[in-house]
Amino acid sequence: MRSTLVYDLPTRLFHWLFAGLFLVAFVLAKTSDDESIIFIYHMLAGLMLGGLVLWRIVWGVIGSKHAKFSGFNLNLFELKNYILGIISGSKKRWPGHNPASSWAAITMFILALGLAVSGYLMTTGNKETFEDIHEFMANTFMVVVGLHVTGVIFHSIRHQDRIALSMLDGKKEIPENSTSIRSSRSFAGLLLIAFVFAAGLYLYKHFDPSQRTLGGFGQTLQLDEIGKDGDDD
Repeated sequence: MRSTLVYDLPTRLFHWLFAGLFLVAFVLAKTSDDESIIFIYHMLAGLMLGGLVLWRIVWGVIGSKHAKFSGFNLNLFELKNYILGIISGSKKRWPGHNPASSWAAITMFILALGLAVSGYLMTTGNKETFEDIHEFMANTFMVVVGLHVTGVIFHSIRHQDRIALSMLDGKKEIPENSTSIRSSRSFAGLLLIAFVFAAGLYLYKHFDPSQRTLGGFGQTLQLDEIGKDGDDD
């Protein structure tokens, strides 16, 4: 086994931005009233989360070896063997995403897009139709996160593996015959940071707290029922 670079910088930055934005959106939604201005910020975080996933889809096609979706292990037979291997103490290693993290990532990407879309549809006068769906997906997302974190902990303990740190420095212990990546793609990482900053600035500039509306792209979204009635009391 050798410790080598497998995850590029954009993939690692995405991982933490994705986790952070979802956590912010989820906590704000669960700790604030629907009529509070704080609740509106959970919606803005959700929109940024959806945009971030769209970026990840692009990076999943053009990114480095272990960032590409083609490198994800979505074989159900391999997933079963991976889970049994944790129990039995199997020492098999995956250079990139293992079967469990591959499924967790794809599931969270789909749920994040679903949350962004359903949240948007709720602002178009269909709140009652999509509210339950939106909440179900948010709670399901948290369950997947819990399973993912639990899996990482069990994997780290069972295999004595530093997998939990791989999204910090990008390095993993992999078999000698496995291939690493040549570059961390630092410039692409800077572009991702610029993209997130620009998206946040755009939302900030086009958000009207007094009317609770979000403008841009040729339309204005009413982010709550209070603004529709013109009554902030």
